[in-house]
Amino acid sequence: MVKNILLIPQIKIHNANALSSPYTIGFPAMTAWLGAVHALERKLKETDFGDVLLTSMGVVCHAIDLQTHKGSGDYVYSIIGTGNPLIPKTKNGNPQNAERPSFVEEARCHLTVSLVIEYEYSGLSINDFTETIDHILQGNMKMAGGDILGVSPSKRFSIHDEASKRELLRRLMPGHCLLERRDLMKKAMVDGKDAIDAMLDYLKVTHRCEIDDKKKVKWTSSRKVKGWIVPIATGFHGITPLGIAKNQRDPETEHRFAESIVTLGEFVMPYRIEDLDNMLWHYHSDLEKNLYLCQQNKPVTEY
Repeated sequence: MVKNILLIPQIKIHNANALSSPYTIGFPAMTAWLGAVHALERKLKETDFGDVLLTSMGVVCHAIDLQTHKGSGDYVYSIIGTGNPLIPKTKNGNPQNAERPSFVEEARCHLTVSLVIEYEYSGLSINDFTETIDHILQGNMKMAGGDILGVSPSKRFSIHDEASKRELLRRLMPGHCLLERRDLMKKAMVDGKDAIDAMLDYLKVTHRCEIDDKKKVKWTSSRKVKGWIVPIATGFHGITPLGIAKNQRDPETEHRFAESIVTLGEFVMPYRIEDLDNMLWHYHSDLEKNLYLCQQNKPVTEY
């Protein structure tokens, strides 16, 4: 089966939202990346390519600079906040009588990513498609809550064999592709652990020391499984019935409160991807269980 792929390479984003869930800070949540692709599709509706559907996407991180600081002697990292102008207490504006206004701490990061987007179209001509995508991205569009500082020209791929797939993956190097590893959570919970213990069991680093024959101490560190395992946010769970709320943003759409869904993910270098559906994500809703999820086209069990 042929896959139509749009590659948007080397997107430089400033001040992206690094608070990926109520519990984690780091790489932006998958809901942010799928939301950006959904916003891009809505903007395409206003062009000659309104019949193009962006069905799934993958994200590859090339660089990330998390805005945190750990001073000498500090036990934990602190968020680097944005500096707001001082507010003078007196009319003459004497800086000695000025105070810093209150502000909400926001976790931010600067990062460079590439987006791999699978698309479908029914029109006959799509020759100027990449030029339209580049024009939209160079406008006032945001991505993961951050400003787009620059982006390389996008390119279309037709993935029909191993050679074309490898050509695409080579263009994503060096970088790390985010995959979901929900299978690790399921395995631990089958063994009797609750969700939070199952997650921490795979994230913790265990340190051991041994004393050799020469009475020297040797330290070793290990994790439960190999790989770059991280917590990721992949959707929301509705916790209230659907209804109309006062002053809601969209008066035509029913509102409900929801909580973030956090599971395990893994960063994998693109050259290790065997099937593109392992790295492509799409929206999925399970209304019976009140779940609104981002999930992979083809979940992985081991990498």
